Amino acid sequence: MTYQPQKDFGTPESRSDEAVSLTIDGRNVTVPAGTSVMRAAAEQGTSIPKLCATDSVKSYGSCRLCLVEIDGRRGTPASCTTPVEPGMVVRTQTPQLAKLRKGVMELYISDHPLDCLTCAANGDCELQDQAGAVGLRDVRYDVKATHLGQEKDHSNPYFDFDPSKCIACSRCIRACDEVQGTLALTMEGRGWDSKISAGLASDDFMGSECVSCGACVQACPTATLVEKKVVEVGTPERSVVTTCAYCGVGCTFRAEMRGEQLVRMVPYKDGKANRGHSCVKGRFAWGYAQHQERILKPMIRQSINDPWREVEWDEAFAYTASELNRISEKYGRNALGGITSSRCTNEETFLVQKLVRAGFGNNNVDTCARVCHSPTGYGLKTTFGTSAGTQDFDSVEDSDVILIIGANPTDGHPVFASRMKRRLRGQDGRPGAKLIVIDPRRTDIVRSPHIEAEHHLPLRPGTNVAVLTAMAHVIVTEGLSDEAFIRERCDWDEFSHWAEFVSQARNSPENLQPVTLVDAEELRAAARLYATGGNGAIYYGLGVTEHSQGSSTVMAIANLAMATGNIGRRGVGVNPLRGQNNVQGACDMGSFPHELAGYRHISDNDARSLFENDWGVKLDPEPGLRIPNMLDAAVDGVFKALYCQGEDILQSDPNTAHVSAGLAAMECVIVHDLFLNETANYAHIFLPGSTFLEKNGTFTNAERRIQPVRKVMTPMNGLEDWEVTQRLAQAMGLNWNYSHASDIMDEIARLTPTFAGVSFARLDEVGSLQWPVTADAPDGSPIMHVDGFVRGKGKFVVTDYVPTDEKTGPRFPLLLTTGRILSQYNVGAQTRRTENVAWHPEDLLEIHPVDAEDRGVKSGDWVKLASRAGETTLRATVTDRVAPGVVYTTFHHAVTQANVVTTDYSDWATNCPEYKVTAVQISASNGPTEWQEEYEALSARARRVGTEIPAE
Repeated sequence: MTYQPQKDFGTPESRSDEAVSLTIDGRNVTVPAGTSVMRAAAEQGTSIPKLCATDSVKSYGSCRLCLVEIDGRRGTPASCTTPVEPGMVVRTQTPQLAKLRKGVMELYISDHPLDCLTCAANGDCELQDQAGAVGLRDVRYDVKATHLGQEKDHSNPYFDFDPSKCIACSRCIRACDEVQGTLALTMEGRGWDSKISAGLASDDFMGSECVSCGACVQACPTATLVEKKVVEVGTPERSVVTTCAYCGVGCTFRAEMRGEQLVRMVPYKDGKANRGHSCVKGRFAWGYAQHQERILKPMIRQSINDPWREVEWDEAFAYTASELNRISEKYGRNALGGITSSRCTNEETFLVQKLVRAGFGNNNVDTCARVCHSPTGYGLKTTFGTSAGTQDFDSVEDSDVILIIGANPTDGHPVFASRMKRRLRGQDGRPGAKLIVIDPRRTDIVRSPHIEAEHHLPLRPGTNVAVLTAMAHVIVTEGLSDEAFIRERCDWDEFSHWAEFVSQARNSPENLQPVTLVDAEELRAAARLYATGGNGAIYYGLGVTEHSQGSSTVMAIANLAMATGNIGRRGVGVNPLRGQNNVQGACDMGSFPHELAGYRHISDNDARSLFENDWGVKLDPEPGLRIPNMLDAAVDGVFKALYCQGEDILQSDPNTAHVSAGLAAMECVIVHDLFLNETANYAHIFLPGSTFLEKNGTFTNAERRIQPVRKVMTPMNGLEDWEVTQRLAQAMGLNWNYSHASDIMDEIARLTPTFAGVSFARLDEVGSLQWPVTADAPDGSPIMHVDGFVRGKGKFVVTDYVPTDEKTGPRFPLLLTTGRILSQYNVGAQTRRTENVAWHPEDLLEIHPVDAEDRGVKSGDWVKLASRAGETTLRATVTDRVAPGVVYTTFHHAVTQANVVTTDYSDWATNCPEYKVTAVQISASNGPTEWQEEYEALSARARRVGTEIPAE
């Protein structure tokens, strides 16, 4: 599409069901009650001049440019702050209005630089547009004192701030307040001295509380706030709507281009997951796509001790196929396996698991969801019948109580966190929702501007089940459960058995307080609030699933929701916040060794026959190996080849020493990725991947929303990722002939009941669909389990607390838990290759002042982090965000390799690793550990690239 700015209606949309009819410039208009005159005019195609108004924030009425005349009303009211009334007659163009608007605009221009031809916003500036709209041709004022010539703020790596071009419209401030919820900006001074400030007068943008979400840049009508890339490249000439490839929120963006060059990513107003908002990663951190370290040609080598040799695609596919066939013939078909990626599209993931099942002849396929949300799939399928969350993101607007457990949405899912914060602060006259946070750390959502949790339960890591059982004890023993809902929607006998269990005295908050370290009265109050506070919604993350009792915790959450009737309508539900862009989709596509697409067990004869008939092959009815089983089998000498697409298991999986031993024991490791990641140190074949900007396909976000990913530029490596997998399959003798990613989706829809109504044409028509999309729900299913659970009756499951086998003691007295930070993503392969390193250049260890003092540690000191599994070094930061006895770090930087210290303990049902509980000791350090030094030397040796040897 050619470039057109997104239409701005001036003020937000009204949600009233009542219709109002009026006349604007002689034309009849009908709009919802509460709509502004400005928006009503815009919806009929009439553009009223404006500067301080934009439809992402509330009306403000300060610029005085949007004046109109209304019959029977004195003066010229501002159209942005004037709501429509029945029978109202409005005139937007009269001689008086033209004179007033021109005078107002003349004042603005008299204090504005007239450098339009060289301005970065030339052709994309609302001030410029509105000056033309009101017919301004000259400025009469000879102003002596102006705001021109002020120093620019270049501190932010992604955008500049030029106060000389500021018109004091306050749109940036209101966007920061209303859209993002950070409240970092303010208007300093009054009258002539008014100016935008990023906090204190001494603060620049980089040193302020600004989180670089881009809302202020998006809202600015001039070049006061402008992307550095626009300054460098120029304004865009076309745009393509696509989906972000970072977290599980799944924000929709307009990729705005000049030729093949990406100028900027602008959040799409019609995106149903993000509603026109973004975070620093999706908005700005896309530079990795053109990073100099990106590998663009296939490479092979005989040994991991050899340098890489660049080859052409044909040789790479032929060599890869010959190696896989050799290993299969020598060791048997079960010696091969594959890992799908939650960063790749549904179509690409589907083909990888198809390659393993139809090409390798086994079910040795797994995915990174194994190490994050596999307990979600198990727990929710057991209790509700579906391995996914129950709500859409819009649902939070109707929540009265929000319970967050094991999630840090402001860092991990910031765009949804902003929507959550708006609901917590209250809006449109509605009081804010109440907040309960269950987390060992005091995350930002616990206390931030105008938000404070009613209850923060700082539990001991590893005691989620105990805390939830204690909450259930309160709800049941105090008669707070919803008996009518339970009798109608759940199995009453199973509820009675569960209620008898949680009612036992040993499960009371008081008896469990020594285990959880949560104050019993605080826990009781939180339980009462969730049960009686109205619509209660639970949001959870990896702090729930990445435990030895991860599946039990998910089922305990489901028990609470069912017991209180908080399922099946807006404002309630059980909602996993997925960590990566396509974790949900990777699970949906059959990436687990025991399940085909749509969560059907491989031993199900009917389901398996459906795939066999479509693919023309016989499938193994026995489940295959999970990732840890593959590594164990490799060490045992029976697993020899791995195709790893888009995953860096050496950095992301637990017990790095065990992972490296498994990889080193294999004869053929194939890494299909953008960069020579840590896993590639042990690879024999490297197949260069394509970024989300270079491919077509779909992602499925945390709310089950299937969204299109559209190619905006030619793949720098020459092939989309699905094409790479297809070419490999063809080299192995499989008759695959997909011509476009849409062909793969057609196959998915044909074989997967919940995707039956999904196609690229349908997605182009409606934008996105939330599965299940079936004949009964052709437009998708925003809310699940509305009239009944998918499994029939909701299932209550007794979840007894079982302490983890990972124990603290004299040698390792502290508990380590891990997580993410706003500016970085997962293992950092993408974000570390962007300017986001300005905020988080290294992993830091958070330690409580008491524990730090005991060890003589100060902020900034190098410390050794040691566990039973291994040790590493990193800098410490002393903070009371963590409780005494608990330390915390991130895992974004390969130089730290935080998973060197995590153990092999895992969830009892799914093998999801217990990242969140590791017994450790902290001590002063003078430098890297022996392991870090050895690994650095290995990496340097393993990443050598030699020159291509021409064929004779």
